[in-house]
Amino acid sequence: MKKKNVVVQGLGFVGAVMSLVVANNDKNQYNVIGIDLPSNQDLIDKLNQGIFPIQSSDVKINSFFKEAIKRKNFRATSDIETYSIADIIIVDINLDVQKGVHDENLNNDYSVDLSSFKKAMRTIAENCKNDVLLLVETTVPPGTCINIIKPIFEETFKNRGLKQLYKIGHSYERVMPGPNYVDSIKNFYRVYSGINDDSADAVEQFLKTIISTDEYPLTRLSNTNATEMSKVLENSFRAMNIAFIQEWTEFAEVAGVNLFEVIDAIRLRPTHKNIMKPGLGVGGYCLTKDPLLASWSSQYLFNSNKLLQSEKAVVINDEMPLHSLKTVYNHFKGDLSSKRILVLGVSYLQNVGDTRYSPVAIIYEKLINFKAIVTLHDPFVEKWDEYNLFTESNENVLEKEYDAVFIGCPHNQYLNTDFFNSILNKNKSLVIFDPHGAINENSINKYINHSLKTIGKRCLKKY
Repeated sequence: MKKKNVVVQGLGFVGAVMSLVVANNDKNQYNVIGIDLPSNQDLIDKLNQGIFPIQSSDVKINSFFKEAIKRKNFRATSDIETYSIADIIIVDINLDVQKGVHDENLNNDYSVDLSSFKKAMRTIAENCKNDVLLLVETTVPPGTCINIIKPIFEETFKNRGLKQLYKIGHSYERVMPGPNYVDSIKNFYRVYSGINDDSADAVEQFLKTIISTDEYPLTRLSNTNATEMSKVLENSFRAMNIAFIQEWTEFAEVAGVNLFEVIDAIRLRPTHKNIMKPGLGVGGYCLTKDPLLASWSSQYLFNSNKLLQSEKAVVINDEMPLHSLKTVYNHFKGDLSSKRILVLGVSYLQNVGDTRYSPVAIIYEKLINFKAIVTLHDPFVEKWDEYNLFTESNENVLEKEYDAVFIGCPHNQYLNTDFFNSILNKNKSLVIFDPHGAINENSINKYINHSLKTIGKRCLKKY
């Protein structure tokens, strides 16, 4: 059987793993070529050398990568001529929001620049076959496939003298980096649509070959506007849920209430199981921007109103880390100069090496501005690319003495009694700042000179 060629545009956290899932399809139907920019040649070289560049706790990634190498059906490149042999092109590139400064009423100043995205779509249209299936997985403003991508293809194909046979579909990813990384693509529900029935049918046919649709049936929506809206709505809902709890966190602190136990009690009610707990803040690529993409679309693609609540949720979430920083600042009475602070975890997500828009970034920047001496550790992040910083190894971290420990991301390693106790044993007296409520208070109660402080309750205690 002749294999079809699938080209995946973008080899980041979504595209790289999506490539492996397609290459591992049960019937071995596809040759997969991942394509990225020449500026990411190091990533391309690693993939072609058998080195998967993304660290995760999901063991399936390594097994899927080894199987793709064994099948010899996955390669990476930066050559745009690759599009000319593609039967299916999957779009997994970034579409960013540029945030500005908000005012006292939480009105956000932001912009959405589609120029890079349009350029990427035009590059595909200029090089692809006329009967290609373009499947967009990137989270885009509602209206993008119909109002932006389709006109680019129409104009370019006309200029190339090609028949308008292309198909354009949208099926957003719900990738969850972590222990279920692969399963969040292969074994999870999918929503899809097309710019017409032929496009939607083609998307359905393809998805059925890579997703376990017997257990996780596909959901077809009426048009691409609907699927594009579905993605930003579900992420906006979660972002607002997180933002909602912030004012209750501060209320609980002044009222002397332990909000964690209050929420545990509320979660027993089935209709309220998804109420969020206090935390450091929101990170990652989706929740930090998707509500803004939706609001921008409402204004500029449909000439309608701002989504005010969604916009304000982003502002509140962006400022959440400052509340945790305030607990550190107040504990040291405003003087953090020369204080030795160990930050455990710089990723935004537990047990994942993903630092994109991590809320820990604000903590780090402020601590440095306050002249603190900061040590960084993360078992999943060897280099913090945003700051061009390498994190410390376990051995170096356990040898040093500190005035405070700040739990940036509660990786499982930090919840391990042996690891954490090694730090406590080395230091005669320190304060532990845990905005996630992850550290078990009873596990450190034998250390009488240490104290634990979190948010959402008055809890600076001496044991």
